[in-house]
Amino acid sequence: MKIRENDFWVYFSSKNESNSTNNDKIGKWMYFFNDAEFTEKICQKAILNSVVEHCKYTNNAESGVACFYLNIDDIEGHKKVIKFFLDNKLIPINKSGKFKNISFKLDMQTMNREYGDKFEGKLSLEHFIDLSSGIFK
Repeated sequence: MKIRENDFWVYFSSKNESNSTNNDKIGKWMYFFNDAEFTEKICQKAILNSVVEHCKYTNNAESGVACFYLNIDDIEGHKKVIKFFLDNKLIPINKSGKFKNISFKLDMQTMNREYGDKFEGKLSLEHFIDLSSGIFK
């Protein structure tokens, strides 16, 4: 595993990383955190367990975001990331007891500054699991 950082991010990548990511298709599942130490361990675990080849989290902050990268058309990869999120309790549960319908965000959407109401996810958790039970469809 390779780890590098700058003032903004701590990056993790696998040693056997491939060039199988396409810039138009690359995106991320995001985990918003309030515990940087836990998040560092989660990122390391994701790389060591081959969940993703690349991930990062906000540096020098107790709260922020961790991003787990893959191509939008990698359906098995999405299932692997979602299972990892479920197993590690990284998906918030709303007041009705259902999993929050988090979205996969393409890097192009981030570059185009699609945030908040401007952001419309092309892929979301409900495409893969029942939000009430957490069981894969």
